[in-house]
Amino acid sequence: MTTERIDPPGLAPPAGFSHAVVASGSRVVFLAGQTALDGAGKVTGATLPEQFEKALTNLLTALTAAGGTPSDLARVTVYATDVAAYRAHAPELGLLWRKLAGRHYPAMAVVEVVRLWDEEALVELDGFAVLP
Repeated sequence: MTTERIDPPGLAPPAGFSHAVVASGSRVVFLAGQTALDGAGKVTGATLPEQFEKALTNLLTALTAAGGTPSDLARVTVYATDVAAYRAHAPELGLLWRKLAGRHYPAMAVVEVVRLWDEEALVELDGFAVLP
């Protein structure tokens, strides 16, 4: 698979995402929304950064099981119950992203939602990847 990240000069500089990702490959993996659930189905972590780290770990675990790597991610959507809190924690969330997924940023969006499936969940991530 090849990916080309495109950040046109006329758009605001991206921070932690790419404006566009052109992906060429033979397999597309659609990743279900992941929250901070542990193996027993319980939400872990009391803070947004703790839950973000677990949700991202879960997303990457599913991707790895499908044969992919973080650099194969083409698109990720973050659903947050409080975008203001997400923005306040953005530097820490960025560090967690780089620790777990590196600097190959997919196209991303953050969307505020009233609540998630599990009431304790503060954040959910889904996306898709293109594999060779």
